[in-house]
Amino acid sequence: MRRKEFEALVERALRRLPRPFKERLANIAVVVEDWADDATLAELGIEPPDTLYGLYRGVNLTARDTSYGNVLPDTITIYQGPIEEDAEDEEEMAEIVRDTVIHEVGHYFGLDDETMEQIEDSDP
Repeated sequence: MRRKEFEALVERALRRLPRPFKERLANIAVVVEDWADDATLAELGIEPPDTLYGLYRGVNLTARDTSYGNVLPDTITIYQGPIEEDAEDEEEMAEIVRDTVIHEVGHYFGLDDETMEQIEDSDP
């Protein structure tokens, strides 16, 4: 898939976030890269064949206090390569992108992986 088409999937996932979440997103950049680099994977303790679909870097909303300000934007990176590799078709790719965007936005709001897994498991 061309980068522009993949970026459109990411943009669609962001547009479809529930309004209360979209309205609270501020000072955050969402970017697409091919693959996570070796340093990022090592930092996160991820060893092949495991990989990474997305990554949030920043100070989540629950960790900010009154001194928070004048900072570079937080970043959500979506990695196109592993998503393309794991998806069987464009429909599944769009689903993985949506799930990844939601997951990384969850980190922005201060949810950890364990909490998000509990939410996903309780979702009917």
